[in-house]
Amino acid sequence: MRAPSITRVLMFACGLAAPAAIALSALTATDTLAADTAASDSTAATAPAVASDVAGVVKTVKGMVRIERTGGNSTAVVGSDVYSRDRVVTGPESSVGITLRDTTQLSAGANTTLELDRFAFDSTTYGGELHASVKRGSLAVISGKLAKANPDSVRFSTPTTTLGVRGTQFIIEVGDQGETTH
Repeated sequence: MRAPSITRVLMFACGLAAPAAIALSALTATDTLAADTAASDSTAATAPAVASDVAGVVKTVKGMVRIERTGGNSTAVVGSDVYSRDRVVTGPESSVGITLRDTTQLSAGANTTLELDRFAFDSTTYGGELHASVKRGSLAVISGKLAKANPDSVRFSTPTTTLGVRGTQFIIEVGDQGETTH
C-alpha cells in the first residue's frame, strides 16, 4: 500500500507588487494522469518538432541529463533545444537549468523527471500556455511573462497536485513514496 502524499509549497513574492499567490488544487493521481494522457493522446501523432516549436534552451548542465522525445533520446548539453512534450531526466548528483522563451526559468535537481506537457508563447501578445509535470525529484521555478500576463495559462502538476502560478517563485519536490511541494 502506498504511503499518503504530503504537499508543501514555498513561495517567494516577486517584484514590488502585492504578495504573489499560488492556487493549489489537490487532485488524485488518477485525475492528473488521465488529464495528461488525454492531452498527450491528442498531440502524439503530430509531425516532428521544428525550430518554431522550440520551447526553451538548456542553460546549465551538471552531471548526466537526458532529453527524451518522440524519435529518440539525447544527452542534454548547454545550448540544447527543449520542445513541448519533451521529458527531461536528471541522474544522481545531476542538475539542469532551462530558460523558456517567455523567460520562465526551470532548475531541476538530481533524480528528477520533468515533462514539458505543453508550451506555446506569442512574444507579441504574451499569450500562450505552459503545462509541465514533475513526476519525481525537485524543480525550482521562476515564472516568466506567461504567468505575469495570463496566470491561468500556467500550470505545474505532480502525481497528486496541480499548481496554478500567479507570478512567483516556488520549489516542487516529488519523492518516490509521495510528494512535497515548497
